[in-house]
Amino acid sequence: MDIRTAITLNSKTKIPALGLGTWQIPSKFCEKAVLDALNAGYIHIDTAAAYDNEIGVGNAIKKSAIPRKDIFITTKLWNDNHGNPQKAFNESLKKLQLDYVNLYLIHFPVPERNESWKVLERIYKEGKAKAIGVSNFTIRHLKQLLEKADIVPAVNQVEFHPYLYQKELLDFCNENKIKIEAYSPLTHGVKLKDPRLAEIANKYKKPTAQILIRWGLQHNLIVLPKSANKERIIENCSVFDFNIFEEDMKTLDSFNEGLRTCWDPTNAP
Repeated sequence: MDIRTAITLNSKTKIPALGLGTWQIPSKFCEKAVLDALNAGYIHIDTAAAYDNEIGVGNAIKKSAIPRKDIFITTKLWNDNHGNPQKAFNESLKKLQLDYVNLYLIHFPVPERNESWKVLERIYKEGKAKAIGVSNFTIRHLKQLLEKADIVPAVNQVEFHPYLYQKELLDFCNENKIKIEAYSPLTHGVKLKDPRLAEIANKYKKPTAQILIRWGLQHNLIVLPKSANKERIIENCSVFDFNIFEEDMKTLDSFNEGLRTCWDPTNAP
């Protein structure tokens, strides 16, 4: 594996296994963060209408020397925009200064999701999104969507790390050819100093953050560490020169404690 290693989605679209998350990075700082990431070798950038930084992402893409066709861009439909998903999608394209996105997601499992999914299916068929998917969906939400959908979601983007090892969800998604994208893979820093994690990191002579990212990659996840700091952006992509041994992967799996550092969708309607 390397930073350009890609996973093939059910739409036949190839998505780089490692990407830059941009949640909570204001647009004025996001442009520099994305440029730093692209210069470091990233070719996968994840944003959303709700992040209010699509303009910064778009500006960075325009300024980068990397051809548009070589950059994978994801954005998302926000909860308030389900009344007119097409308009919301068009506004995202305008802010990103793009003719298409590589992946468009329903951000949360709101009640209108099935109706909005039909619009996403049309956007996909028109080629304006090369793949479509969802975010923060539980197995229950996915089953409800699959009953009505003509197109199976390509991905489900959820919080995922050893301390929230959602194996049942991962198995369900694998069975249905839906790839898991892991956001907040670094637990928002909450567990980076966990002595158990530090012990494994010391064994490989790596920072604990790199162990968490590598764990996700070795579970065949798409991993989206977030940072606006240039040094950390570079550190987070320097995870392709080692492998975590099977026994240590099993130890990391055992860290699961249901820890959510973000929103819990379990009881969403």
